[in-house]
Amino acid sequence: MTTAGEKNAQVPALSAEGLTLSWDGEHVVVADVTVDVAPGEVCCLVGRSGCGKTTILHALAGLTTPVSGRVLLHGEDVTGRPGRVSYMLQKDLLLPSRRIIDNVCLPLVLAGMRRDEARAKAAPFFERFGLAGSELKWPSELSGGMRQRAAFLRTYLMGADVTLLDEPFSALDALTRTEVRQWFVGVAAELGLSALVITHDVDEAVSMASRIYVLAGAPAAGEPSHVIGEVAVTRPAGERSFELTDEYLAAKRQVMALLG
Repeated sequence: MTTAGEKNAQVPALSAEGLTLSWDGEHVVVADVTVDVAPGEVCCLVGRSGCGKTTILHALAGLTTPVSGRVLLHGEDVTGRPGRVSYMLQKDLLLPSRRIIDNVCLPLVLAGMRRDEARAKAAPFFERFGLAGSELKWPSELSGGMRQRAAFLRTYLMGADVTLLDEPFSALDALTRTEVRQWFVGVAAELGLSALVITHDVDEAVSMASRIYVLAGAPAAGEPSHVIGEVAVTRPAGERSFELTDEYLAAKRQVMALLG
């Protein structure tokens, strides 16, 4: 017999059920997409450029309303209702005229909190997010990796436990991208965040996610995008160099085979 607590634990943090999306109300660009993210899980949505990944993220964020299907947040229908999940874009979008602490506090201030209260709430997170000592610096004084950490802290302070990330590391150089990616996975696990990350980088997806959804299609050519497969990623317990394991290579092969 399933108890009420066990049943509640089975509810995904975020679900898309049969999403069909259109740019103009007539031509379907994404067809019948179903994905879910479990509480505390990092998932990736992988596909070639132009296949509709960002379009799906917009629908999950409530920024667009689907032709059909729905979006559920912890079991609640939030279709077309923005502001319920955190959303981090590819560019950090830090305001050059504001110091870092005021950049990360922006969601709190926009929600009506006084500047001094917002700063006090954000300050304790700077060390955990690898930003200690940067509070009063300007964005131009930070490296690319530090700017992305600041952008993620700003996203976290929006208060949602589900985060959508759109190619968040693609603007970084290879070494910094690997470092910040590993850092993000550790922070997400520590904070209990659920995240859906879109990327066209297969290695990035395998290194981050416990599950990968593979998307295919060419909306610009009249072929709606759809999920063609789901790959589970198994990580050996205590393995520090996951990218060198058979499990890593097996997951990468599965994703590459689906992408063709």
